Amino acid sequence: QVQLAESGGGLVQTGASLRLSCAASGRTVSSYAMGWFRQAPGKEREFVVRARWSGGSTLYIDYADSVKGRFTISRDNAKNTVYLQMNSLKPEDTAVYYCAAGLAAGRGPSSYNYWGQGTQVTVSS
Repeated sequence: QVQLAESGGGLVQTGASLRLSCAASGRTVSSYAMGWFRQAPGKEREFVVRARWSGGSTLYIDYADSVKGRFTISRDNAKNTVYLQMNSLKPEDTAVYYCAAGLAAGRGPSSYNYWGQGTQVTVSS
């Protein structure tokens, strides 16, 4: 199994950028489909992006429409870490962001087996 730990959240103004990190331990991120989700207060957990890599190849990357063109997922094999670069942040991006890993993972949270503890992102207007 894999353990996930997110970091990099914070309080920023509208239009700013943040980079979230998801450090994995136990198994390599290439063993799983990796996803980022977010959850705002009083709302359900929302899909942000999912990706799968194999060796040096990217098998797929799939973004939610709400973040397409602003957010970018990437990985660093040497650090066994997945990143979420978030640009042009908006107040509606405010949420706790979670990293997740699954063997056969789609857009739904239930298809992910492993989750990090989350990191808060707050975007002020």
